[in-house]
Amino acid sequence: MTEKKKTNECGFVVCLNNEGYAASLERHKIYRILHDPAAEKDGDLRIVDESGEDYLYPKEWFVLIEVPKAVETSLLRTA
Repeated sequence: MTEKKKTNECGFVVCLNNEGYAASLERHKIYRILHDPAAEKDGDLRIVDESGEDYLYPKEWFVLIEVPKAVETSLLRTA
């Protein structure tokens, strides 16, 4: 894991792979991502996982999705 560089949330992803991290990530679940240019440059995404904290995971484990505003509001409220 690299130094945290939290800025604005930049979207949502669906998890496709949780190999080795079953307690931290659930396949097919929507997760928030935080903008982290250094991590993205290295092929990682900063994901707010099941612990409620943000960690780096391989980008290829996720698919970026767009959600309607009402869904976004709901997801952010329950986080």
